[in-house]
Amino acid sequence: MEARMKKNNLPKTDSIQSLAAFWDTHDLTDFEGDLEDVAKPVFVRGTRIAEIKIPLKSREARAVERMAQAKGLSREELVRGWVLKQIARSSN
Repeated sequence: MEARMKKNNLPKTDSIQSLAAFWDTHDLTDFEGDLEDVAKPVFVRGTRIAEIKIPLKSREARAVERMAQAKGLSREELVRGWVLKQIARSSN
């Protein structure tokens, strides 16, 4: 009688790290019967956020911090709002 190897199951996870670890130790051809075509992307990356560093003197940074706190915003949210307003003005 032929010994049968236990079939591994495909992982049920959304973790890219877990999937990468699984496929590092398994061969896709062992799972051909379990695969199916999909019409939509499985992993969709978000829009990449570019960071721009702005050098400010200490007193300037403190002033931005005070203005942000007064509006209940983070410094980044306040400055981003300013930038978006300027972009909107220049595109009109």
